[in-house]
Order: sequence, then C-alpha cells, then structure tokens
Amino acid sequence: MNKTTYLITDNCKFHLGDCADAWQSWFDDSAWANVTLPHDWSVTQPFSREHSSGTGYLAGGIGWYRIRITPQEDWKGKKISLVFDGIYKNSKIWCNSYYLGGRPNGYLPIFCDISDQISYDQDIVISVQVDHRDIADSRWFTGSGIVRKVQLVVEEPVHLIPDGIFFTTPEATSEHALFTVNHEVCNTSDVNVRLTVTNKLSNGNTQFQSTANILLPAGGEKILETNGSVESPLLWSMDHPSLYRLETWFHVEYPDGTILEYLADTRFVGIRSFSFDPDQGFFLNGVNTLIKGVCLHHDAGCLGAAVLPSVWRRRLEKLKAMGCNAIRMSHNPHMPELYGLCDSMGFLVIDEAFDEWEGPKNKWSTGHNVYPPKHQGYYLDFPQWHKADLTTLIRRDRCHPSVIMWSIGNEIDYPNDPYCHPSFNTMTGNNDANKPAAEREYNPHRPNAKRLSEIARNLGRIVRDNDLTRPVTLAAAFPELSAKLGFLDDLDVAGYNYKEHLYEESHRTYPQMPFIGSENGHSLAAWRAVTENPYISGQFLWTGIDYLGEAHGWPIHGSGAGLLTLAGFEKPGYYRRQSFWAFEPMVHLTTAFAADDQGEDTTVHESWNYPEGELVLVKCYTNLDRTEVFLNEESLGIFSKRSDQDDSITFTTRFHPGILRAQGCDADTQVSHTLHTTMSPCQIALECWKDFAWSPEESPLYQIEATVQDSDGNPVLSDSTLLDVTVENGQLVGLENGDLGDVTDYSAPYRRVCHGKLLIYVRPENTALKTSVTVTGENLKTAVLPLPLQ
Repeated sequence: MNKTTYLITDNCKFHLGDCADAWQSWFDDSAWANVTLPHDWSVTQPFSREHSSGTGYLAGGIGWYRIRITPQEDWKGKKISLVFDGIYKNSKIWCNSYYLGGRPNGYLPIFCDISDQISYDQDIVISVQVDHRDIADSRWFTGSGIVRKVQLVVEEPVHLIPDGIFFTTPEATSEHALFTVNHEVCNTSDVNVRLTVTNKLSNGNTQFQSTANILLPAGGEKILETNGSVESPLLWSMDHPSLYRLETWFHVEYPDGTILEYLADTRFVGIRSFSFDPDQGFFLNGVNTLIKGVCLHHDAGCLGAAVLPSVWRRRLEKLKAMGCNAIRMSHNPHMPELYGLCDSMGFLVIDEAFDEWEGPKNKWSTGHNVYPPKHQGYYLDFPQWHKADLTTLIRRDRCHPSVIMWSIGNEIDYPNDPYCHPSFNTMTGNNDANKPAAEREYNPHRPNAKRLSEIARNLGRIVRDNDLTRPVTLAAAFPELSAKLGFLDDLDVAGYNYKEHLYEESHRTYPQMPFIGSENGHSLAAWRAVTENPYISGQFLWTGIDYLGEAHGWPIHGSGAGLLTLAGFEKPGYYRRQSFWAFEPMVHLTTAFAADDQGEDTTVHESWNYPEGELVLVKCYTNLDRTEVFLNEESLGIFSKRSDQDDSITFTTRFHPGILRAQGCDADTQVSHTLHTTMSPCQIALECWKDFAWSPEESPLYQIEATVQDSDGNPVLSDSTLLDVTVENGQLVGLENGDLGDVTDYSAPYRRVCHGKLLIYVRPENTALKTSVTVTGENLKTAVLPLPLQ
C-alpha cells in the first residue's frame, strides 16, 4: 500500500470555552457547533476595544475541537498518524481518551502517531484543547484554533520519519547537476528487513534515478543516502520556476520472503545554486540578481489565520505582477502550502523562526506605542522549546527551492525591548514615536545585550546541524550597538531593518559579511540605497499586504503598511512600486488636490472627480521612456521617463470632467491607463477570481470581487454602500473590504464597500451543483453570479 493521505475538513465539532471532560471519547458533544477545518474562532467573534490592539481587538480564550474519523479495515497493521500543520496555541491532543501531547508554538506542525489508540469497531475520536487566553502575546494578529490543515496519514510499518527527506543539489549548472537525497527511515515492525530505496526524479518525460539499500532492524531508525545526476537540468529561478517530481519508492524484503514495493513519499523539488557575495550581492544560478522582496504576515482579514492556498495564490499573482520576487515570512513559520506556491510561482523566501527569544518584547494592548505594554508571549517557551521549534521549521521547509535563508530572529536587539548596554545612555528604535524618555534610557536592571551574541551562536549551531546548504541570517534593529557586541558574528548574511544609512559604514567594518535589507520603508531613497550599492543584495518592504493587529488605536484594527489591502486590492502605492520593480511595461495615473502635495508622501487616489476648475496634482507611475497625458483627448504634455530622483511624472492641471488618459510607449510597446469622471453608483459588478483548480490538499473556495459602478460601467471608487450577500448551495465564509476602521463583525452577511470594492469568500456545499451569489445594496441593481463548477 502506497502512503495515503486524507485531508480532514469535516466531522468536526467546536466549543468556545473550557470543558473539563471533553477529552473523554464518550463525552456528549451533540450541542457543539459544526465547523470546517481549518478554523479560526477569533474572527468569528466581535471586535472589541477590551481586547488587545496588538492582535487586532479580537478575542482569544479556550476552545475545544472534537474530530470523528471512521477507520478503514485496510489500515490494520499500518502506521496511522495525524498531522496538524498549526494549532494556535498551547495545544493538548487526545485520541480515544489517550493523551498524545501537544505544542505551545502555534505555527509549527504536530505529528501524532495514533496507531495503538485505534479500535476498528468504532470511530476514532480526536479531542483538541486550545488555550489562547493570553491575547496580548503578539504584536500582530495570531488567530485562535486549528488554523491550518489537518491530515490523516496511513503508511506501511517501514516508512519515512516525518519530514525525513532532504533533497540537495551539491552541483547545479545548466549542463549538469548532482543531487543527493537523505532519508530518515523507520521500521516499526517486529522483524529485521532489507530496505532498498529508489528515488525517481522527473520533469515531463525525462526521469533520473538514484538507489541505495540497507538492513533496517526491528524498531530501528537509520539514515540512508542516495546520489544521482541530471544532464541538462531545468534550473529553478524566479522567471522559470522549473520543478521536478521526486518519488521515493521502498522495496522491503521480509525474512519470510514477503516483498512489498510502494510509494513512500512524493514531493516537488528544484535544482538551483545560489550564493551571497559580500561585494556583489546575490547570485542565483551564477547570475547576479537583485532581490525585490516584501514582508508578509499570515492572516487574510476576515479569514483570520485559517487561510486556504487559493487565497495566497491570488495575492501572490498580484505581487508577482508588481515585480516582487521574494517573500520574508515575518515573523514566524507560515502555512506549508505558501512555500509550495513560492516554489511553483518563483519567489525567493526568507524563512523566519522567532520574534523574541528569552526576553519579552513590548506588546501594545491599548494602542500602538501606548504605555504601559504587556509582556505575554513566546519568550516563556523559548528556553525549553527553541531547539525543537527551530529544528522542526528547518526539517519542514528544507526541500523547498524557494527557501534561501534561515532567519533566527526579528529585531531581537530592539533597544530597551528589553536588552540594553551601558555603552549607550539613551537608545531610540525605528518605531519609538511618543516613547517616554525613561523608556529610552539605559537601565542596568534590564537584560544585557551581550547575551544576544551567545544565543545567536547557539541558534546558528542548531540551524547548521540540520542544514548546511543555506545561510543563517537575522533581522537586526539596532546594529549600532548589537554588532559591536558580536550579534552578527555567527551569521552568514546580515539583515538590517531600516538602517540604510549604515550600509556603507558596515560594509567597511565587516568586509566579509554580505548584507541585505531585511525590512525597509517604501521610500525611493531606501530603494536607491540598494540599487546604488551592489554589496546590498536587495530589500524587503514592510509590508506587501495589510494585516490584522499592530493597530494604532480603536477602531483601527490592523496595519495599513501594505501595497495590497486586506482584501488583496491594489493601492496606488502598488503601481508606484511596480514602476520601480516590474519589467513588463506599465503606466498608471493617480491624482490628489494640488494643495495636498507633499512630494513623495502625497496621498493619491485613482480618481478624476473634483470641483470644476480645481487645481489637481497628477502623478503618473511608469517604467516606459515616454508618456503623453490627455484630458478629453487634448494633450497635456509629453513627458520623458522620470529620473532616478523622482518616483513619478508629476504636474498640475485644472479639473474638467471627462477622461484623463496616459499613453506610455517605448521602442516596442504602448500601454495606457485612463481615469473617468464617474456618475452616481447604480449597479454592482461581480467577478469570480479565475482559479477553480483547487488542490487535493485544500477545501474549495470561491473569491468574488464586487465593484460598485455607474451606468457606464466605471468603478465608483468613492462609494461606501452597504452590501448584503446571500449564497445558494454554498456557505458565505467571509466579507472583506480592506477598511481597517470598519469593525463590523466578520461573521455578518453584510459589509460596506471600501473605495467601491468588496471581496466575497464562498465555500460550495456540493461541488457537483451550481453555487450562486446574490448581492444587493440600496439604490443599486441586484447582482447575481452563478459560479462555475470545478
């Protein structure tokens, strides 16, 4: 029997609140709610300012889940495991009343062997307690519950240890590649066996193999290595993310002559090489490559932390079109499917383990930087769990070609948060507006920052014990101090957060150390600090997408630092960044009242609705050599490509209603963008995002974009009409408008549009039947959208 994986989504009951006896398999859960996994209970609760601003004013608490699984007869004699990709947090798990353990960390997988707890004459009952009462445990929204997918895995007694495959390419050029596959194998039978492992690496019709064998004792575990070569390999890169299918086959010979041959593992891998040079930056497959990255948190607005892969696919497509080629998984391990999408879509990844070590950071609970803070969080688990958690992260993600660095921490050296040192009497961080003077001063009773270098050295050792193929990095917040205390000494690549002014000095001081902007602002100056200094490998903007939490004060419940909204709609800044990063030709118009002009920081809109004769600032973002702008087909001027000192083509003109159009061109291409003066809103346009080919590892989810329009079909971006949504043959999963000040319950079937738009998430109840969505709004024509079948 091949390894078989079952996705667990249904037959799950949920109760918010503690139930002391819910671990018992005979417990009566008939009154509990039916939920679909993954599930985040925080976003089903009302926003309330009594909760923490840091985690988005949403509730935590204690929750219980009860999952029922009917065992199959052909499972007998096999190894049966449950794999939880992430339970936030402090999980405890039982199977048929037997306690299996749990994990404090809510971002990492939990593997439960339930082979001995199964009785084949009754259902398997899984009970899970989740304890998230400390809702001020983070600086961003975490979610609560079984927030990532759950799988049941059936394997033969001779099998791979969880995450026991490690695929590497010691040599990779376009002419020739070598590959090595390490296997951690286990024999849970009571006899010795002869195991032959064969790896089949294929891309299309071409297949390459590697084989090795071993005597595996009863109850034993061993590591087995196979080696192979590939001629003229298809190299993985951001522009051509070629993947190979790696099948691992087991041939097992038992003493009684029984021979079993089966597929033990299947995954997709990539062949590529990369390096960081301290003078020339990053090289992928020998080509000097500029990293154009964004930082991302893990939530998706109304979905909370229970995000399905198709949601990320839509978001990543937009980031890719913007010219982004890299993702920093801030500041914790993200869902496994996101790494697979980065593999297949061509994004580099910084994989980050921790936001705090043994010292508690400030957690804002009544508004951003509003004192006093709270100090709950992971630091309480770090001493006991850091090695296991870091090891689990690396083992989980080490086969992804997209992953190029392991980050062991984010801003652990933030000044006075909590570490300090007598060499600085006062210390100010990059996010310390309104910080009380006493909080900036040296305090000898705070932890000494010298301690950080010892922890960094230990974490680096853990990384290298598990993977020698990728560099160790971290995101430094105050290298003015920490670098002098050895904080960077054990790194392979140094990441700086908002420290562009230190690049030149640090390059001179540490000439053998490669540098990267691990977190950066959106200014043109921050980008020029990369383009003008070849020893800086790239930058990661804070952030690519808005996120819940780190809120500045009620009713704002999230951060608006992103280039996409929580709904995944493009902001004007998206097109500005696209003009810096994208190779595809683009031109995009934005406007503002001329009186609001503040240069690069001007808030602009995609609007051509102003009072007659008003002086309007026009900002046109483009990467083309020549652009002509027309108002009602009358030319307002021909403009050459902006200089490196400007972020846009900028001019003023008097408003007259009609059409503002920009026509951009170069030697080979012409593209245009128009803004229309819009009339009163009267209709709703519904468009379902194109991806219906859901993977076997996810539940189906439709993503429908609703846009309020005028009678000519132009989007009315000033509209904020309340829309009601009903679904036939389906479940309304959530409504997200991207408005960070809208505290309407996420569980409500209505929500106002923001800038004329709303995103609707719908789960079909029966994929063999048509699902339809109906949207109504005051003074708007009702819209009905039949959804296509998968």
